Amino acid sequence: MHTQSVRYSQYSHLYKSIVTTPHGFLTVFANDNAVKAIDFTDSHPHANENKISKLAAKQLSEYIANQRENFDLPLAPDGTDFQKTVWQALQNIPFGSTASYLDIALAVGNKNACRAVGAANGKNPIPIVIPCHRIIGTNGKLTGYASGLERKSYLLALES
Repeated sequence: MHTQSVRYSQYSHLYKSIVTTPHGFLTVFANDNAVKAIDFTDSHPHANENKISKLAAKQLSEYIANQRENFDLPLAPDGTDFQKTVWQALQNIPFGSTASYLDIALAVGNKNACRAVGAANGKNPIPIVIPCHRIIGTNGKLTGYASGLERKSYLLALES
């Protein structure tokens, strides 16, 4: 496996902190002001930390240890205005709860935007903190997750 996924290679110039989980490593990418991305990887990447990446890693470690339900971090995900609106709506899904693509489409004011919501959900650069893992199908079944359904299932079980 790659030290860092191709999806997040654009963040290689940023500061990085690493969190070990039972399902691989989380790499937190941050600039001087905010968290830019989080990526699950199977191999341990090299860390190059700053204050924000360390804070995010600390909060993610607490989350993984069942000691934190909410995050208090500056976030600056790169995306379109629509994607950012979807990602903001995802942050309103409470810990331990789930929602459907339709729920989020309704939350952003367009009941016909389920596919666009799904696409935005799949491009979320800050998983866990922006909880895209909490999105399930309207039938209650797990749907796709950029880091794999096994990791999604793990995160949902962690919150149950």
